[in-house]
Amino acid sequence: MDESELSSCCQGCGACCGYSQNWPRFSIESEAELALIPATLVNDRQSGMRCEGDRCAALQGEIGKMTACGIYDVRPEVCRTCMPGDAECAMARRKFGLPVIEIS
Repeated sequence: MDESELSSCCQGCGACCGYSQNWPRFSIESEAELALIPATLVNDRQSGMRCEGDRCAALQGEIGKMTACGIYDVRPEVCRTCMPGDAECAMARRKFGLPVIEIS
């Protein structure tokens, strides 16, 4: 798969953004980077993204159909490092009954 096909996989999935309320946590972001995330999308502990159940509040659309990140350009590092077909992606996709992405 080329880069555009991988991006399309993410936009038609969103499983990683609905996997767990503990997933969209902050780790190595600077204070300046965190300040760019709207306060309404940060959890009460200031440790990660606010979630509705297991779903990140920044996720737009329907998981497995068509999704987008409402703060894509300023999303946390954990969101940036989850890649189509990696172990975290596969785990999240399984939760929603989606086929695992095979990367060759």
